[in-house]
Amino acid sequence: MPLYRRSLCQLGRECSRHSLIQSRFVTRKPLLPFRLCQHRHISCSGTKLNSQSPDEILSAFANLDHSRVKRAGFPEAVFGQGKTPSQIHLILDSMANNVNEMIDAASESDGIVNSASTAIIATRIDKSVYDEVLEIGPLKYGIMQYHETAKILSVRANALNDVNGNERTDLQFSTTQKSVVVACAGTTDLPVAEEAALTLSLSGIQVTRVYDCGVAGLHRILTALPKLRDPSVGCVLVCAGMDGALPSVVGGLVDVPVVAIPTSVGYGVSLGGISALLTMLNSCSPGVGVVNVDNGFGGAVWAMKCLR
Repeated sequence: MPLYRRSLCQLGRECSRHSLIQSRFVTRKPLLPFRLCQHRHISCSGTKLNSQSPDEILSAFANLDHSRVKRAGFPEAVFGQGKTPSQIHLILDSMANNVNEMIDAASESDGIVNSASTAIIATRIDKSVYDEVLEIGPLKYGIMQYHETAKILSVRANALNDVNGNERTDLQFSTTQKSVVVACAGTTDLPVAEEAALTLSLSGIQVTRVYDCGVAGLHRILTALPKLRDPSVGCVLVCAGMDGALPSVVGGLVDVPVVAIPTSVGYGVSLGGISALLTMLNSCSPGVGVVNVDNGFGGAVWAMKCLR
């Protein structure tokens, strides 16, 4: 039953003299929909609306780890799955504000900014969720961009641009000179591969993509050997589902660390990526490490740490 309809017994004794038949036509003043309340960042209690600041609302459900990049080498990312559009909006804006403050501090000293520290990423964001985030309005401290294949919502902090909206030229970005190859066995592995590739590129790492090169057509990965063995490459990420054999093949062809990312692609007993995971864990090629199923983001961060 909608919130704005109530039986006479719920409305009070003064209505008890009316019949039960009449009661279903008695209405109360409609309440604002809960989603609207989320978008306006206000709390609803009956018909009373209590205004709260964004920081007050954020502190009720999130305790952001802004110093993680200093400890772990990569900033906190937002796992979007299960979060409301309002929560995602508030978290990303707070993260953008923190990056702005970090850039301002750097510009007042040596002007050197760690590229990875500017990465503001929310993963597992469906298009429908992104549309709802947009409905809330633009961020105050950054500009959002949606990457549909990877299901990543990234934010570019305002302080990275000048007053005209152009990229600032007075900042220097520190990053590794090594690059990463992201390979995937099939086209259906693209979402996971793109999650990894975008996480790397948004962190200032040069990425080379080698897609649809699975072992069913072994000549394809052999054709890509010049890219895999380029002297600038410091790590190779390999995404594969089904039998998960590609990382072992790549591991036997390159002299850099290989990060294997099993995907949930496959039929029947592939068990949502478990069979690929077990194959990769049992790889006979030394130097192959494995992350969780479909964890492109985790694989990308591991690769960045390998480059250090």
